[in-house]
Formats: sequence, structure tokens, C-alpha cells
Amino acid sequence: MFKISLDALQILDAIDRRGSFSAAGAELFRVPSTISYTVSKLEQDLGVLVFDRLGPKVKLTPAGEELLKEGRYLLKAAQDLEHRVRRVASGWETELSIDLELLFESIALKDDIEAFYKVADRTRLRFGQGALAGTWEALLDRRTDLLVGAVGDGPPGGGYSSIAMGIIPFVFAVAPTHPLAAIDRPLGKAELLGHRAIVVADSARKVPARTVGLLFGQDALTVHDMHSKYAMQLAGLGFGHLPEPYARSALASGQLIQKQTVEQIPNDTLYLAWRHGDEGAALKWWVERLSRPGTLERLCQSMPGMTPPRPEKRSS
Repeated sequence: MFKISLDALQILDAIDRRGSFSAAGAELFRVPSTISYTVSKLEQDLGVLVFDRLGPKVKLTPAGEELLKEGRYLLKAAQDLEHRVRRVASGWETELSIDLELLFESIALKDDIEAFYKVADRTRLRFGQGALAGTWEALLDRRTDLLVGAVGDGPPGGGYSSIAMGIIPFVFAVAPTHPLAAIDRPLGKAELLGHRAIVVADSARKVPARTVGLLFGQDALTVHDMHSKYAMQLAGLGFGHLPEPYARSALASGQLIQKQTVEQIPNDTLYLAWRHGDEGAALKWWVERLSRPGTLERLCQSMPGMTPPRPEKRSS
């Protein structure tokens, strides 16, 4: 009989992520005494300490770290097996994960989500976001099932299918108060290196991170999403490229000023992508739905620049 159960591994995973037995119990809907007993029984059966108890907080021992590292592969394999069995039985996945490039908001797919639930209300949807190479990595690592708006060509080696969704132009923009706004000629490396760039962090965990429009040695302020980058540039904290629809209203109102650069960044194609061999009915539905003409334009409607600025209220 095996001394390590999937149930015990699930509890270890929750404790490690949440930081305490009580928090893990709340996530798994179990009383703390059950969590504590399962861990103690596992430690007794294995003859090793899995956690160092530090008051209410706990920390994995080296042996516990190794156990959980490999155990997470088993948990993922078990989850995949459950999904495959149910998919074979019904044709529909129990869960479908969809990752959007950070340029877009999942609310832009509101009509698609409502239409999907009318035909597949038993398939859970999980939406996430990623940036640049990180989206492709998430697909190949099986952390997501479908990419929407993935930037640039996918990694070599294949294993996935993709459909081009179109191209979004980018503009180089600064706030009117930024020193670069006063320069009346195309900006070259000499001008740009003297100022800070605002960049979105690549969400890749393993593959080399990708940067867009960043010079070697450039001072950079890195943020976690496109909206933060947009806000930082509006505040005059740095410069950078923004999707034209994202910046459209700010450019029209004068909150941002578009500048020309000597070296233009090439436009990237955005893709819809999924792994080979994944043929569930839910994935097929979403691929067919999002590969229709006009999807990219609908996604852009969630960008701030596509909403006209509200008129200022004046007191009488």
C-alpha cells in the first residue's frame, strides 16, 4: 500500500500556498484538526518531518519541498486523467482554461461567455492572463488550454495549432510634461537612453523573457499589467509603446502625445492557439467562435482608449 495519497498531497499543496493549516482548511472546506491529522499521519508513515512548525505559520522542510515538488506533478496528472475520462464520457471538458494576452480584458468576451453557457453550462471556465513569451509557455506547459491574442510567432518545436487574429498597431507616447514631448524631431537612441522606459513584465517562468522596444542598458520601470503601464505613462513617469486603441482617447484629449522614433518596432501578429490532441467539445466551440472575423476588434473594445472620456461635471 502506498504511504502517499493524492489527498495528502492536495493538503500539502494548499498549506504551502496558504501558509498555515487553518488557511488550507478554509480553502479545502475541512476543519484544521483534519488537516493536522493528515500531515502528522503522513510524517509518521514516511518517517520524516514535512513541515517546520513556526507558531501559526509553517514552512516546508527540504524533504517536504522535494515531496511537494514531485507531488504536484502527480496532482496535475490525476486532474488531467479525471478531465479526460469525463470528456470521453460526455464529449465536454469539466473545465477549460483560457488565457488572454495582457492587452485585453476577459469582460470583452461577455457575449461569448453567455453564448457558451447556453450550450455547456457544466463546463467550468477559468480565465487568466499572460504576457509575451509567457502565454506560449503556459500553453505548452499545460497551464492553460487556449491562448487568445498571443503575441508573435509561437516557440519552435510545434505541438500546437494557431490561427492569426490580426495586427494591432503600437504608438510611442509620452505625457505632455515629459522632457521628450518638447523634442520636435524623431527620437533616436541618444535621446531615449537618457530617460526611463515603462515596460510590462514577461510572464514567462522558464523560457527567456521577451522585451519590446527596450534599448540595451535602458533604465526601465517594470509593471505587471498594461493598465499600470498606461497609467504610469499618463503620469509622466516614463515613455513607451502602447497599443493604438489603448491610447486613442488619451492622444485625442492631449493627455498623451505621440512621438516618432528613428527605429520603429515591427508590428506583431496576434494568435489564437491551442495544443495538438486537445479535441474536447468546449475547446472546439471556443476555437470556432473566436476564429470568426471581428474578434480582435471586439477584444479591443475593452481597452481604455476605446471609451470616450466622460465630460467633466461643473458645479452651478
